[in-house]
Amino acid sequence: MKPLLPPVFVNGIEISAARIAAEAQNHPAPKEKPGLAWKAAARALAIREIMLQEARARGLTPDPAEVAPGQFETEDEALIRQLGEAAITPAPANDAQLRRVYDTHPDRFRAPALYETAHILFPRQPDMAALRTQAETVVAELRANPRRFGELARHHSACSSKNNGGLLGQLGAGDTVAEFEAALERLREGEISDPVETRFGLHLIRLDARARGAVLPFEAILPRLRDAHAKAAWARAAADFTTALVAQARIEGVQLHAA
Repeated sequence: MKPLLPPVFVNGIEISAARIAAEAQNHPAPKEKPGLAWKAAARALAIREIMLQEARARGLTPDPAEVAPGQFETEDEALIRQLGEAAITPAPANDAQLRRVYDTHPDRFRAPALYETAHILFPRQPDMAALRTQAETVVAELRANPRRFGELARHHSACSSKNNGGLLGQLGAGDTVAEFEAALERLREGEISDPVETRFGLHLIRLDARARGAVLPFEAILPRLRDAHAKAAWARAAADFTTALVAQARIEGVQLHAA
């Protein structure tokens, strides 16, 4: 009878079903499809075994590095890292190619936008449904008469900005929480938002003005482009190297074509 969880063999070396079952806990899968976690674990362990065999074939000796204060790699982790350092050579950055990327997509390299904005904050409370009803009532008043924003901010807002009619002044990227910033990006100048929920509560946001960031000069973003290229090139080279090793290996018990 065929076992439910068969072992895997890589060039004749067994990866036991017990090891695969233990590794499967690191690979989430739907409860109704536990076999997906087993397959993912088997593939991961098979590739790990292929890497270790290649490292030993090259005569590498494990030299564990310290990855955190007092915490070192295992010998297997060190061998795999050393193999990567010895065998994976990513394509170097070509500044002319990076310049073409920059010229083709200049909007990706703008300085952060600046916003002139105001808000009314309804502080978070246990009954958020009641709070939303309150906020939507005020929104309706503002839709009827936007000029009442300052008055309603002084009456309702829990932010100190209420003393200035809700005015927050000039804001840039990172000055507010992500939900608030995303709402600013969506608003048109002069528009008042529907209630926007953040960890502080519900906000009614008015965008008074937006200053779009200027495109940064190529020289200013070149280090960032080089870093992004280096990471992508290393990932491609690592994938190609792994694919070549898999193609040369004799693997039984699991398919690695999609790994």
